[in-house]
Amino acid sequence: MSPPRKRILSGMRPTGRLHIGHLVGALENWVSLQETYDNFHLIADYHALTTSLDTSALYENSVEMVIDWIAAGIDPVRSPLFRQSRIKEHTELNLIFGMLITKARLERNPTLKDQVRDLEIENLTFGHLGYPVLQAADILLYRGEVVPVGEDQVPHVEITREIARKFNAEYGKVFPEPEAKLTRFARLPGLNGEMKMSKSAGNTLLISSPPEEIAAKMKRAVTDPLKVRKNDPGRPEVCLVYTYHKKFNPGGAPEVESACRSGALGCVECKGRISEAISGALAPVREKRAYLETHRDEVLDTLADGERRAGEAAAETMGRVREAMKLG
Repeated sequence: MSPPRKRILSGMRPTGRLHIGHLVGALENWVSLQETYDNFHLIADYHALTTSLDTSALYENSVEMVIDWIAAGIDPVRSPLFRQSRIKEHTELNLIFGMLITKARLERNPTLKDQVRDLEIENLTFGHLGYPVLQAADILLYRGEVVPVGEDQVPHVEITREIARKFNAEYGKVFPEPEAKLTRFARLPGLNGEMKMSKSAGNTLLISSPPEEIAAKMKRAVTDPLKVRKNDPGRPEVCLVYTYHKKFNPGGAPEVESACRSGALGCVECKGRISEAISGALAPVREKRAYLETHRDEVLDTLADGERRAGEAAAETMGRVREAMKLG
């Protein structure tokens, strides 16, 4: 008999349709993990409030994101998909966990410090300071045992482990101490050369983009500034288009590299090749997405089923919590 599969909780803030950076950075990893783990996938709509109080688009953005998740290969039968705000136990457990950690500990969180710097936040809200606590509640509410993260998110997992230890020491063993599963998330640079794709920067390719849109956007992508004419020797290592070739055209990437360095391959032709490769790679996703867009009732039914299953798991965990704390 094979050992029981460990459980993973993964999620994203609902930002609407996803771009190829999301696909390469997280979705492909989620799809592969569902083969060996029991996955729960969270639409982190409460977490979205840490950076914007405008909730007018949260619902539609959530649905659009779920469509992309399913189109990219997430199987909602095996991996429940649900909105954080629909499961009341998230906020209940968050309140309890908030009593188990100090303000000083949260202020030492290096990931938070980076966010404050990068987003130029002057007045940090209580909710933003405490979002690692809500994240801990998200994970432990489903008794998550493994958390797939990049290195920058390891401090959040450590906070979750500390909270689990503190609760277990105070009230008895209820929660596992989840392990960080370090994952090398590939990062695609934006079309303008910035290190990160971002909708706000306008440097993305959506995974739902049609071929003509991909081709048009790739024409404007920045390349090696020293390669001005076709016959100029290029430097693939500094060209974001070549980075895309390595991901979406791995078989042809060595030839592209050689021809670029020798000057035999011009940027216009190179961009045309990668546009075709990206369009081909995304074709199955676009096809499935097109079906889901015209069958939104199925998507909403899937979401409702995921929220039912997540609710059952959350209620079971909170039953254990109340019993341990003698709150019954």
